[in-house]
Amino acid sequence: MSGAGTIHGVGLGPGDQDLMSVRADRLVRNAKHIAFFRKAGRKGQARTLVDGMLHPEAIEFAMEYPVTTEIPLSDPRYNEILSAFYADCVAHLRKLAEAGEDVVVLCEGDPFFYGSFMHLYTRLKDDVPVQVVPATTGMSAAWTATGQPITWGDDILTVLMGTLSEEDLAQNMARSDAIVVMKIGRNIDKVRRALRTAGKYDAAWLVEFASMPKQTVQKLSEAEDKVTPYFSIIVVHGNGRRP
Repeated sequence: MSGAGTIHGVGLGPGDQDLMSVRADRLVRNAKHIAFFRKAGRKGQARTLVDGMLHPEAIEFAMEYPVTTEIPLSDPRYNEILSAFYADCVAHLRKLAEAGEDVVVLCEGDPFFYGSFMHLYTRLKDDVPVQVVPATTGMSAAWTATGQPITWGDDILTVLMGTLSEEDLAQNMARSDAIVVMKIGRNIDKVRRALRTAGKYDAAWLVEFASMPKQTVQKLSEAEDKVTPYFSIIVVHGNGRRP
C-alpha cells in the first residue's frame, strides 16, 4: 500500500532488556506509536519490559483483554469476545498505518510463538505493511537458567501447554525426550500428575521469571506446595546421543 506506515511486531525477549535484539531496541526507542497488550487494570508485562526506553513523546495504545481466565476456553463466548476485541485493535492500528504512521507493537518473547500479536498479524498482513522482529523465547531463557542443555543429538523436544488435558499431557510427555511445559498457573497439579504418569517427574525443573530479577530455579519435586506465578516454565532435559 503506497504511503502506508508499517506495523512492527517487536519481540522483546524473555524479560531482560539486555537480551533484546539490536533491531528491537532501535525500533522501541525511536517509536512514535507504541501498542501493547495488558490485562485490565494492570500496566502490562510488555510495557514494563521497556520502562526507560520510550521516547518522551511516544503515543501509547494499551490493548486491554476483555477476558483472560474469567470464562473457560471451551465457552463459545470466549472466542466471540476475543474476536471482537482483536477486530477493534486492528481497526485502530490499520487507521494509523493508512495515515502513514509506523507503529511498534510490543510482544513478550517472540511474536510468532504463542503470542497475541499473531491474531493482529493475520488480520493486518494483507492490508498494510507488517514486519515481525523475532526474539529469544522465554523457554530458551528457562532452560539456560538451569545450566543444562535442553537437547542432545537426536532428542525430540516437545512444547506443551498446561491447559491440555491430563491424558494428552501424559501421552506427549511419555513420547518425548525433552519437554517444556508453559501456561502452568492453576494447572500445576494436573501437570505434576501427568509428569508422574510419564515417568518424568523426578527429572523436571521449575523456572520462575526466567532472566528477570525475581528468577528462581529449582527441581519441581522440591516445590510441592508452591503456588506458581504466571511466568513459570517446567523443563525436562533430554539425554540423547553425544560424542
